Amino acid sequence: MKFTAEQIAGILGGEVVGNPLAEVHKLAKIEEGTEGSLTFLANPKYLNFIYTTQATITIVSNTFEPEQAISTTLIKVEDAYKSFSTLLEYYNQVKLMKSGIEQPSVISEGVTYGENLYLGSFCYIGKNVTIGENVKIYPNSFVGDNVTIGDGTVLFAGVRIYSESEIGKNCTIHSGTIVGSDGFGFAPQEDGTYTKVPQIGNVIIEDNVEIGACSTIDRATLGSTIIRKGVKLDNQIQIAHNVEIGENTVIASQTGVAGSTKIGKNCMIGGQVGIVGHITIGDNVRIQAQSGVGRSIKDGETIQGSPAIGYGDFNKSYVHFKNLPKIVDDLHQLKKAKNETN
Repeated sequence: MKFTAEQIAGILGGEVVGNPLAEVHKLAKIEEGTEGSLTFLANPKYLNFIYTTQATITIVSNTFEPEQAISTTLIKVEDAYKSFSTLLEYYNQVKLMKSGIEQPSVISEGVTYGENLYLGSFCYIGKNVTIGENVKIYPNSFVGDNVTIGDGTVLFAGVRIYSESEIGKNCTIHSGTIVGSDGFGFAPQEDGTYTKVPQIGNVIIEDNVEIGACSTIDRATLGSTIIRKGVKLDNQIQIAHNVEIGENTVIASQTGVAGSTKIGKNCMIGGQVGIVGHITIGDNVRIQAQSGVGRSIKDGETIQGSPAIGYGDFNKSYVHFKNLPKIVDDLHQLKKAKNETN
């Protein structure tokens, strides 16, 4: 895809300074710009690069005035960073603008779907699936029986959606993610073996949720595992059976949440956090990376450590912990001095 400076300025409501017919077909950092690339200048730390960049077009703020000769065509806008973000979103939408059903693919009986469906090759759509409008399902994906997928949702290549799952509108699920696999339920037997407990619930994912690559969301034993609207999950996250995650909560990579835990709204959970099952985490909670959470957390708390404690208490404790060798040495010196005086 090629865009001229004039076209880009029209999208952003900007002003072209230079060649309005200059064309770009790729994006680049300002320090790595080459011919045919589009970049931007927002951080003053990178100001010097605008005089050496080989990028064909550079987005800058209205206040920028070059102090040296430049070769790049400028597009002046009110906020360079915001405008570049807008352009990235536009570019992404154009890039993902696909429709049609590729072959080979399987659409089972009882399936209904809306306009502008894109179904990539080697996809399987199970019985009685309902798919909304403008949905994109990329190649090698599986959608099980009785699944519903809302308008505008995107399933990238290799996503697996097990039966009975419900996915809302405008969701994005990245490659390798599995929704609706069995929860980890096994009953111990007298002889030391385990019998599987059937997992007959489902997963409900509400609107505007994004789930990163290679994450797993287990179906409920009974009832539903629920991801509320606006939740953002990073790559490689495990959400166990019957977990509920509240609206607009964000969770970073490699976090695991054990069964039946309830997480509130607007929480921020760092990477590599482990959360035990059957607890409640309140709204607006902050959990620092690599914390181990073994108790319920009240609204608004910030915690860290394993086992996790209050963030302030953790920092105070760490000051003493890192000084332990010196503290022990001081104790030995005091003990030695005491013995000498005796």
